[in-house]
Amino acid sequence: MTTTLIRNGTIATATDLYRGDVLIEGEKISTIGTALTMPADVTIDASGKYVLPGGIDVHTHLDMPFGGTTSADDFESGTIAAAHGGTTSVVDFAIQYRGQTLHHARDAWMGKADGKAAIDYGFHMIVTELDGKVEAEMDALVGQGITSFKLFMAYPGVFMLDDASIFRALLRTRENGGTICMHAENGGVIDVLVQRALAEGHRAPKYHALTRPSRAEGEATHRAIALAEMADVPIYIVHLSAAEALEKVTEARDRGIPAYAETCPQYLFLSYANYEEPGFEGAKYVMSPPLRAAGNEERLWRGLAGNDLQAISTDHCPFCMQGQKELGKDDFSKIPNGAPGIETRMSLVWDGGVRAGRISINRFVELTATSPAKIFGLFPRKGTIAPGSDADIVVFDPEKKVTLTSKTLHMKVDYNPYEGREVTGAAETVLSRGRVVIDRGRFVGKPGAGSFLKRDPRS
Repeated sequence: MTTTLIRNGTIATATDLYRGDVLIEGEKISTIGTALTMPADVTIDASGKYVLPGGIDVHTHLDMPFGGTTSADDFESGTIAAAHGGTTSVVDFAIQYRGQTLHHARDAWMGKADGKAAIDYGFHMIVTELDGKVEAEMDALVGQGITSFKLFMAYPGVFMLDDASIFRALLRTRENGGTICMHAENGGVIDVLVQRALAEGHRAPKYHALTRPSRAEGEATHRAIALAEMADVPIYIVHLSAAEALEKVTEARDRGIPAYAETCPQYLFLSYANYEEPGFEGAKYVMSPPLRAAGNEERLWRGLAGNDLQAISTDHCPFCMQGQKELGKDDFSKIPNGAPGIETRMSLVWDGGVRAGRISINRFVELTATSPAKIFGLFPRKGTIAPGSDADIVVFDPEKKVTLTSKTLHMKVDYNPYEGREVTGAAETVLSRGRVVIDRGRFVGKPGAGSFLKRDPRS
């Protein structure tokens, strides 16, 4: 059994901040103290650095078919990029395509990840058809550690479920302890707006945003929470982008409703103005929900600081401009939706959140690791630094300056949404279950070393 001692760092969790040392035995944290002197096979000097729990990204789309192509990062390149950025666990989305069973989707995504993932991984299940057999499968999957299910209120004819099916799924989670994750946009209204825009000859990327208004997200978020309230179960709103949607989450939480929501760095650091970049450049930012008007981000930051938003994930779904985004060159509705972000999340949020004074270091840890672990059945195995927890640890240099560029980042995509942006604060050394996977910026791990995360249902 290999032992590793991390010395002289400042340990940060969601609740504590103190100078200390961490002893790792095998895959687990065994001892935390000050001036630990026991011998170890590996010693890491963390002087002047923070020692953080490994980041948990609970919203990724690796090796995902969409719009006639497949997201550019598979489980090997995507998880290596995640590790470079300080993320040590991901929860990806396995898709039940129409006519398939949930178990078929599980097996397909297990096959994508097995032998490739360099860090630990779990799955949410995307449900596109719901009948009695599928509901029974939901029960079985919860028992197998896949305890969350994503439903869509958007993409009619592809992913979208009607309200009755959504309500039945919510009721089922009351029995089996699962959690529903909701893509909350009014897909019917959006579809009408898209068809009208195309009929009027509007083809440019910016019309992706102009046909997906904030109010369509706010309305769907309100409806999703109302359905969950009637079913008497929690609900988790994914990739919340709009202040109108946040208002509905805040209102529900103020009434004691267990409504949870995440946002993503793109909604904190980019805006609608990016769609107005010349030529086809706006396609880089085509994602759903779309980027919102400048100023919206300050509402989201306040939601993050005040716990109306509980997590920052990435919705990492990269498509190259060349050969992929170009599929929508003459029709914005055919541009594959998504952007890269799995590697840049921690540095962006540290730089724009902690350094800018918007959130504390403890809140940073809570949003990027602890809260996602608690919501999705991984805590205290993941998401904290404590004896008995997995030794997923990031030695984080708060003063390291990094220029974000597709030329030096490790995501398998030909552009970066934050190209040229300088951030301060980056992962230096990253450990996954006690093994060093990033050593001062170099990947020293092994594809396939990541393990499937069997998650706990709600108690």
